[in-house]
Amino acid sequence: MDIYSKINELGIKLPEPPSAGGIYYPVKRFSGKMLYTSGIGPMKDGKPVMTGKLGTDLSIEQGQEAARVTIMNMLSVIEKEIGDLNLIKSFVKVLGFVASSDDFYQQPQVMNGASQLLVDIFGEMAGKAARSAIGTNALPGNIPVEIEAVIELK
Repeated sequence: MDIYSKINELGIKLPEPPSAGGIYYPVKRFSGKMLYTSGIGPMKDGKPVMTGKLGTDLSIEQGQEAARVTIMNMLSVIEKEIGDLNLIKSFVKVLGFVASSDDFYQQPQVMNGASQLLVDIFGEMAGKAARSAIGTNALPGNIPVEIEAVIELK
């Protein structure tokens, strides 16, 4: 299966990769065929596509969309590093942070937006990762979601 054909079939256009917002690598290779991404958010043209907290400012559906945008940014950053998304063997671990009000407990449902997109693009075996969905009181720039991942290459 060609990943780019699947992306086109889903009507997705990968954005320009967001630049690092500090002194770090957006993607770091390790142990030969592994990648670790830094935390990535739902940015477009250097600005958040949405801001706020789940439970007060944003609905679960809006949080899921923020997670989807974040995964598209992640894929663009990975593509910039490795040149071809077809080189991805598997998403090993996805760690999601969800900016939440004190009484919001549905972080896993928000992160399902990211996980479902990975499965839609890469299939269940490669796209369905081990995952954590952590609630936090604030994220940089008031973004609602930040995601990082560990990826195995072919």
